[in-house]
Amino acid sequence: MIVRQFLQWVRTAGAAERAEATAALARAYLYSDLSSDDRAATEGALIMSLDDPSPLVRIALARALAFSEDAPLVVILGLAADQPAVAGWVLQHSPLMVDGDLVDAAAAGHTGTQLAIANRGGLAPAVSAAIAEVGAPEACLVLVENPSAEIAPLSLDRIVERFGHLAAIREALLARDDLPATTRQSLVAKLSETLAGFVTAREWLEADRAERVTREACEKATVTLAAISPSGEVQPLIEHLRASGQLNAGLILRALLSGNIALFEHALADLAGLPLERVSALVHDQRSGGLRALYERAGLPASTYAAFHAAVEAMKDIGSFDGQSFDGRSFDSQDGSVRLRRRVVERVLARCADGSIGDVEPLLTLLRRFAAEAAREEARAFCAELVADDGVIYDDMVDEGVIDADFEPSYDERAAA
Repeated sequence: MIVRQFLQWVRTAGAAERAEATAALARAYLYSDLSSDDRAATEGALIMSLDDPSPLVRIALARALAFSEDAPLVVILGLAADQPAVAGWVLQHSPLMVDGDLVDAAAAGHTGTQLAIANRGGLAPAVSAAIAEVGAPEACLVLVENPSAEIAPLSLDRIVERFGHLAAIREALLARDDLPATTRQSLVAKLSETLAGFVTAREWLEADRAERVTREACEKATVTLAAISPSGEVQPLIEHLRASGQLNAGLILRALLSGNIALFEHALADLAGLPLERVSALVHDQRSGGLRALYERAGLPASTYAAFHAAVEAMKDIGSFDGQSFDGRSFDSQDGSVRLRRRVVERVLARCADGSIGDVEPLLTLLRRFAAEAAREEARAFCAELVADDGVIYDDMVDEGVIDADFEPSYDERAAA
């Protein structure tokens, strides 16, 4: 009887009144003790409400049913196929929506629909993969920021491939604790490409120079990333670099000159197709014949062998090339950073510049850039240490009562200092 009256009343009622009455009817279906006949009639009325011309009514219906497991499935599916303002409620919240429904909705849906799905709690990997594959940038950003979403590494890589040039998505990805080293490196490469394109478009740098500068910055970041990543991620990173065409002699030489022996040995092992233990033994062998054979088997340019040989010998002489004291990170850094070692770079440059190893002008150019970079980084570290020491001295003088904590030196005193 009540349902009949409702159906007669909605024919003339306004949209706001219909929305309120429809929500009340939906709550009655969920929470009232209805007979089987009344429940069937109520469900029929709710199904009929799917055809209401006002989105206010359908939104009210979706809000009333979205969170319940007892909602009629046919109504939920009908609402999920509605416009995003309606469908979003059930796509984000309804426990009746299975992964297949969500994947289909993501593939065929509006950006608003994809946003609702990406924000859903406990999102399954299959649904995350659908968003990563076809989702709009906004949906992918929401997905990455969803702490309860299960996202497979391949899906993260796909998001990087599609939208790694967008700063908001890069920032959200890099904030994730579970981001693999390979994906982080892909983000670094994307950033390098974006920056190169930007400065070239602005005509701040020539295209060739911009590409070189950003490539070297990417290689520097890659060496640092390899050093701070867990040991188990080094080999996948090497495979990623090789597959993407980034595993070249310049990157490997930078790793060696920065003291990252782990990256250097993994790279040679991968390129030469030899076990890591065998490669490590050849690298650390006091005789140079094994290193040369390994280098040639790895297929690296013959013109750069002299630099690798000189770097290995220099590090052996310095005493920072044994497995006990060296763990693959920067071997003489006080702050834990990974950077080119000026002492080693200059020894290698001197060895390669003696004129006895043939035409290596491109190699010398690269080594000169390395030497300049190492000098600048050493100067920065030295200045930072001086500033830190000044702060310590000032604090000690305040503690000992030599100067007052509120003391502000005059201009003349500052000039004299």
